[in-house]
Amino acid sequence: MATVIPVRPRTIQGVACPVPLPTHDRVQLGHGSGGKMSALLLKERFLPRFGNRYLDALGDGALVPVEGGEVVLSTDTFVVSPLEFPGGNIGHLAVHGTVNDLAMMGAAPRYLSAGFVLEEGLPFEVLDRILDAMAGAAAACGVEVVTGDTKVVDRGKADGLFVNTTGVGFLHDGFRPSPSRARPGDAVLVSGPLARHGMAVMAVREGLEFDADIESDTASLVPLVDALRVAVGDAVHVLRDATRGGLASAINEIAGASRVGVELSGALPVPSAVEAACEMLGLDPLYVANEGVLVAFVAPEAEDAALAALRSHAVGASAMRVGRVVEDHPGMVVLRTGLGGTRVVDMLPGDQLPRIC
Repeated sequence: MATVIPVRPRTIQGVACPVPLPTHDRVQLGHGSGGKMSALLLKERFLPRFGNRYLDALGDGALVPVEGGEVVLSTDTFVVSPLEFPGGNIGHLAVHGTVNDLAMMGAAPRYLSAGFVLEEGLPFEVLDRILDAMAGAAAACGVEVVTGDTKVVDRGKADGLFVNTTGVGFLHDGFRPSPSRARPGDAVLVSGPLARHGMAVMAVREGLEFDADIESDTASLVPLVDALRVAVGDAVHVLRDATRGGLASAINEIAGASRVGVELSGALPVPSAVEAACEMLGLDPLYVANEGVLVAFVAPEAEDAALAALRSHAVGASAMRVGRVVEDHPGMVVLRTGLGGTRVVDMLPGDQLPRIC
């Protein structure tokens, strides 16, 4: 005779779903769930650093006042590896990169949105340093982070952290620099030494050591643009930050947009340590990324005043003229060498240094 064993019916109260074990030192997948762990991440790490009257509302978007009749929008995504490097980290880049893009359009930056893709296992101490850098850079630039988002992906699906920032800036009356406004005779100015950011990242990534330390130049260019606007106004025809692709790519883009030729001089502001590092690695510093250098095309009569304005700020203290716009070879950039000859400075077909900014 079979024995009957009574079985208690299972109820929903008796079912337990596995949840991530609480830890205090690393990002977990549960931090992207939209539940209590997500709320705690926001409350403990993001709001204390970025909180303001717009963000604290925690709506699906930010309701902000708009000044004047026109605004400039710019967005950028940052995937640099490693996340931290001499002179800065991805947090500095995320703020400075977008703020500088707004400034190159002649706008005064006001608001930022920030989207984060966090990799499972990212140490909170690293995340905190990056968020601190972002908060400090935003405060120094006079912008507020008014909305944002976080997502968490599986371990190995991201290089620790990706950041997307979108910025809003307001235009000044009578100040409209544009890539299409370069004119023959314009002086081509750069605000500082070239190629420091790319080589700083490359050195850390490859474990290279040089005789002199190389630090990233990541910085806000807003004070330099303000100084130019006040000093020479609409005599500033073009502004561009020489980021990915370096000075050569930025000037080629301008030459193509304005259908003018550009002739660069042989004396370019490349620090000796950077030049030596580039030579050792077989790289051309003209194509190495910068994160705190602008290129300005200004009317010839405004050259001296523009240089004085740039040099009045620490970030532009070593500003110099590196070339001039010419009527010959429209759309082409050439470099006059120290031997008196010239060589074409073309766009690269690819990137010398992948994932620098």
